[in-house]
Amino acid sequence: MKHTAASMATTTHNGSGNRTTSDLIHDLSEQSTRLIRQEMALARAELTQKGIEARLGVGLVGTAGVLLLYGLGAVTAAAILLLSTAMQAWIAAVVIAGAILIVAGVTALIGRARLARAAPPVPEVTIETAKRDVDTIRASIREGRS
Repeated sequence: MKHTAASMATTTHNGSGNRTTSDLIHDLSEQSTRLIRQEMALARAELTQKGIEARLGVGLVGTAGVLLLYGLGAVTAAAILLLSTAMQAWIAAVVIAGAILIVAGVTALIGRARLARAAPPVPEVTIETAKRDVDTIRASIREGRS
């Protein structure tokens, strides 16, 4: 294979043989595309996981709301019993209402913690890996110039 001065100026040598600048640019384009696709897949997976956390948190907060309504119903029943009958019935109603309200409070706290883990819906891991990729590319470019 005969190389002219112009073709020699646009070739580089790596361990596997001579490759033209256009071959290297083509490889860079393909690798960049692959890297971007992989980063997008990682972002999609991360956001999916955060969505699952958000759904669980919303479900627990919703459960707390339903339990709160039951608690209010029990408190209402206790007030009615207090006004109309003997002491033992309303005390029992207050104890049940208190227990339901405690369960609602614990459920609401757990749900709020789950929602906090899901927010903000930003693919943090993907952003970090993309930053590392950019740093690696920059370091490789600097090494190539030296």
